[in-house]
Amino acid sequence: PSFGFLFDIDGVLVRGKTPIPAARTAFQKLVNSQGQFLVPVVFVTNAGDCLRQKKADQLSHLLGVPISQDQVMMSHSPLRMFKRYHEKCVLVSGQGPLLDIAQDLGFCQPITIETLREKHPLLDVVDHDRRPNVLVSIFVLKFFICSLAVVLFGEPVRWETNLQLIIDVLLTSGYPGNPYRHQHRPHIPVLACNMDLMWVAEAQSPRFGHGTFMVCLENIYKKITGKDLKYEALMGKPSKLTYQYAEYLIRAQAAERQWKQPIQTLYAVGDNLMTDVYDNSWENELASAAAAHCRSVLVCTGVYNPHTEVPLDTGESLTEAVFHGHRDFRFDPGLVEPDHIVPDVDAAVDLVFRLENFAP
Repeated sequence: PSFGFLFDIDGVLVRGKTPIPAARTAFQKLVNSQGQFLVPVVFVTNAGDCLRQKKADQLSHLLGVPISQDQVMMSHSPLRMFKRYHEKCVLVSGQGPLLDIAQDLGFCQPITIETLREKHPLLDVVDHDRRPNVLVSIFVLKFFICSLAVVLFGEPVRWETNLQLIIDVLLTSGYPGNPYRHQHRPHIPVLACNMDLMWVAEAQSPRFGHGTFMVCLENIYKKITGKDLKYEALMGKPSKLTYQYAEYLIRAQAAERQWKQPIQTLYAVGDNLMTDVYDNSWENELASAAAAHCRSVLVCTGVYNPHTEVPLDTGESLTEAVFHGHRDFRFDPGLVEPDHIVPDVDAAVDLVFRLENFAP
């Protein structure tokens, strides 16, 4: 094969924990009788609440084909390359086995919001039932060093606690027991994964994603300081870093299978204009990459819903009136025009096979 697939998961293969019927049909076409993939495939998800192996196991069960962790790219996967932070004490926000995830990525000293809250119980007071006894807690280690960086893995469960403590850390340079510092120097680094404003589960309407939490954090920080929150790095679709890393995984698969023909085209199959389609200009920056083109294929089983029949001419189909992308990404209507629109992932696989004249 001279092409590969980048598959989104939520809204393309599953809705919540329920498989989309077309997914199993599609993946039977992508493997041979021994269960080996006929083309390189990487699952690129903005989820970040589990380890790659767990996600691979889930996908294997849902799709009925064997998936390895080397085929799975979580929103936090590129953090493996940020080695300059791996030895530092970092505050991690999100849900799931955060310490396991952070350590698997290479971080040696991760601290969770819950641990920080235990060290500084006077900081979390929105929920009156969780407020500490001041007489008991007044002697807590006031100068406990929190972190030298903040890593946002995904949306947390208790937004008020995470928002409060992250702001405390940013405004005290990592010493949240201290008073806020009114200074001009920049805050400690923030690395964020998954900018999805919304995502699709079993509900009839999209649900808040980590991008919504980030909107809250950014606006609180600016309201207090008058300055913009700055990110050291933004990961997850549609960042260039994420697609570059996914392309690296595609090439690794091709090399492992000893496929001699270079991968010329990648097909990104997704359901969200602002993450799966937006900004394919990353292909021009892949100096060492084998792929020359990336083509977007939009399915109608997730966030995107045309409310009409799938248009024959994609040029007539989409005009994004409200920008749902992240604050730091510019809006250009041309970047949310998919190359192809199809009803579901099975139709996407059929389309690509036709375009590539590929007969399994």
